Amino acid sequence: MRGDGELMRRAHAEPAHAYRTPLARDAARILHARAFRRLAGKTQVFTRLPGDPFRDQLSDHFRSRLTHTLEVTQIARTAARALGLNTELAEALALAHDIGHPPYGHAGEKALDRALRAHGLAFDHNLHALRIVTWFEQRYPAFRGLNLTLGVREGIVKHSRDYPARAHPELAEYFLDLFPPLEAQLIDLADEIAYLTADLDDGLDSAILSLDQVRAGAPLFREFHQEAARGSPHAGPRLIVYEALRRMLNALVSDLMTEVRRRVQTLGASTLDEIRRAPGRLVGFSPGMEAARAETKRFLYNNFYNSADMEEVHRHAELVVTGLFAKLMAEPELMPEDHRAQIPAEGLARTVTDYLAGMTDSYIEQLWARCGES
Repeated sequence: MRGDGELMRRAHAEPAHAYRTPLARDAARILHARAFRRLAGKTQVFTRLPGDPFRDQLSDHFRSRLTHTLEVTQIARTAARALGLNTELAEALALAHDIGHPPYGHAGEKALDRALRAHGLAFDHNLHALRIVTWFEQRYPAFRGLNLTLGVREGIVKHSRDYPARAHPELAEYFLDLFPPLEAQLIDLADEIAYLTADLDDGLDSAILSLDQVRAGAPLFREFHQEAARGSPHAGPRLIVYEALRRMLNALVSDLMTEVRRRVQTLGASTLDEIRRAPGRLVGFSPGMEAARAETKRFLYNNFYNSADMEEVHRHAELVVTGLFAKLMAEPELMPEDHRAQIPAEGLARTVTDYLAGMTDSYIEQLWARCGES
């Protein structure tokens, strides 16, 4: 049986800390990492309004990848505590869950993946996050990477999807034949709760979405918007929206916790091994809430993420990422020396991808202005 003790193992042995647990140290190492700080300059959905000619003029109000991460961390920590799980593990995984994202959000990720596939490779932000914490971050004289515990590294890899062992022999130490602990499973749904509610908020604030449109297309929001309006008849329209989103978030988190308890009790699971060997993942919503969640997500994809207003943003991301990838493949000397040194071991295409993926939105725009359009 693989238990909690094994999950505390580090690749490089370190003495115990005087007053912090291994997982508390992991969370701190992620929080202090340069890659974590760069999330402040990376897109969640957008960092400028579509059509804004000032590409370097970031909005002060819309979520960045960093503020989204902090919201996910708050939800995950709260749910883990209420469920009696390890809150330090949940916090560390929440802080790290998006650390592998490139600039321009999912549009940038898709562009990088397409560029890499022409070279027989692929881009996966979970696996890139693992590369960051095991190799790219350099803060300690004794080893490269952050030397995180096995439990946190496993959760970084597996929190949102399962990887077949046959296709990923390089991930053999991460128990690919088993489900991850509940704390890791929890992160995927905490992420979903955070972005569903936040993206409705940002969509309305940006005026890409109208209130009538959201009420018509997202019945879960409409239910709580009606409740909020009845409960606060004299509040302004924006305050009613905030109250509706707050109630929606609370309902999603409450349903999630109730359903997790029900599934664990039905299975009769009381050990980590039983959680790992369950018929399926145990963290999820009740059938009714899952249907409402899926409907809300479809609405956001159809009317916000893939809306006509966002097409310009996506086209620009594709242009910049694809153009710079080709430019750096042809002229690798444009990359810094520490990246060029990785070419013999990693290959040129992966090295170029690593360089681009680490950039903030503003930095990649600056690089594009210097050499991409020349």
